[in-house]
Amino acid sequence: MVFFFIIIAGLSILSAYHMNRLSVKTDAILKENHFSVIFARDMGEDLTALNQELTRSFVSQTYPDSSMIASTSRAFEKSLQLEKNNLTEAGEDKLVSGIESGFNEYRMVISGKGNSPLSKETISALQTQFHSLYQQTMLLSQMNEQAILLKADDIKKSAEKGLTHVSILGTILFLITLSFTFNFSSYFNERFSKLYNGIKELGLGNYNQRLNFEGEDEFYDISLVFNDMAKNIEENKQHLIVNLKEELEREISLSQAQELKRIFEQMRGYEKRAVELMSKLENKL
Repeated sequence: MVFFFIIIAGLSILSAYHMNRLSVKTDAILKENHFSVIFARDMGEDLTALNQELTRSFVSQTYPDSSMIASTSRAFEKSLQLEKNNLTEAGEDKLVSGIESGFNEYRMVISGKGNSPLSKETISALQTQFHSLYQQTMLLSQMNEQAILLKADDIKKSAEKGLTHVSILGTILFLITLSFTFNFSSYFNERFSKLYNGIKELGLGNYNQRLNFEGEDEFYDISLVFNDMAKNIEENKQHLIVNLKEELEREISLSQAQELKRIFEQMRGYEKRAVELMSKLENKL
């Protein structure tokens, strides 16, 4: 039982180890790259909203909605700050730094034109800055999406490697268990066979049969009881034979004495008759 428990524990520990590694890597993807993709897309959506408001203001020749621009800018800065705290890939810090400096310039131009309609030159410059910032946010998103693909492939390889390790260990442990089971079965079959043959010989009258089991298991205890029983039967048999022999000798002696007595009585009868015959002869003479 202990052996099988060790096998099950070994497989459980190895499986838990690989599952934990996969869990850590999956959590890393969610924490490091997936969130960066979300932050980059949020910044792209905020830039698009700002650009649409500025374009509407230019087309309608009205003032931009300052409250909308302020709230959207704060949302952009919040996403940017979250991304700055979640830098993981090579070159990501430089890209985020470029987005931050570019947005600061973009916001300064917007702030300077908040109380007057936008001119053609201003909206053109803002469009150029928007496209540059938007491309940077998309590049940031693509960088982390690519990292997710690479890490997902690494997770897949780790899963395959873990499965291979578990399969190999499982196969080895299966072979060990099979060998153990075969040897265990052979061990007990041999002992059962010896015990059966010993009982069979004892039933046939061979009281000299003895069982010799090594070890300290139940079969060894049974062999001690069996040998004591066979010894006692053998001793009782010898005593019985001696008693029967003596009894037979006594019966034979008694029978012989009776036969001698009968012969002696016959001889006395013959003697008596002979005496009578002699007497009769003497009287006749």
